[in-house]
Amino acid sequence: MATARSLRRLIGTLADPSPRLPASPAQWRRRQDHRFLHHSSSSRASPSGRHAAPPPPPGGAPRAPSRTYISDMRKSAFEGNILRLLRNEIQHELERAPPAKPVDRFGPFTVDDRPGEQWIRLKRKFGENEDIKIEATMFDGSIPASKTAGSLGEDVELHISFIVNITKDKGSNVLEIMCSAWPDSIEISKLVVHGCQRMPSGLYTGPGFKELDDELQDALYDFLEERGVDEELAVFLHQYMANKDKTEFIRWMDTVKHFVEKKTT
Repeated sequence: MATARSLRRLIGTLADPSPRLPASPAQWRRRQDHRFLHHSSSSRASPSGRHAAPPPPPGGAPRAPSRTYISDMRKSAFEGNILRLLRNEIQHELERAPPAKPVDRFGPFTVDDRPGEQWIRLKRKFGENEDIKIEATMFDGSIPASKTAGSLGEDVELHISFIVNITKDKGSNVLEIMCSAWPDSIEISKLVVHGCQRMPSGLYTGPGFKELDDELQDALYDFLEERGVDEELAVFLHQYMANKDKTEFIRWMDTVKHFVEKKTT
């Protein structure tokens, strides 16, 4: 009986000498991976003479991208788009109307412009003992301008705030005059006298300028005009600030661009 069973096994082996393949290559690859994972310790030939499944290709099966990788790719795309837009805008501003080199004097005034700040400072001496200091902002407001014949769109008049500080002798009180600069005129809004230090809180600052007598208002305008605070200064401030506005805008875009370009460590 044992001889008969051995003979039948031998006949079956000769009739089907090769292992039966799965239905498809994909099933075959999955089965080979399964055999490798579960029978890697049996890499040598089996007692029956059959060989173990071949190892998978180097590196194993391809892995799906991780969430971190996808997030980094999206971030890189967003940053690339920001950089492209910034570079285009900087190039457009420089080619269309590049800013001029700022001047450091206007008449008797010296001009102190600090890059990145919204203020400029003008200084001069007047007479024997007066020191005059003007601090002017960049454009900080606008009003609709009267339309002229043939004008298109909505025109506006830009506004600049500035403060005139006048001192007489060292340690004296300060006459502080708050003003507005329109494109071709100046306007006084208030004036106050206080100590040489900052204006204390709660100080009585007097009435609004337009509440004063008309002749007194005219006299104060003459007082400022004599010291160079006049329509010509208003024109200068608007021209200067238009140039500074462009310069600061380009500087701001360049600062943002360098920040985005900097790699995260």
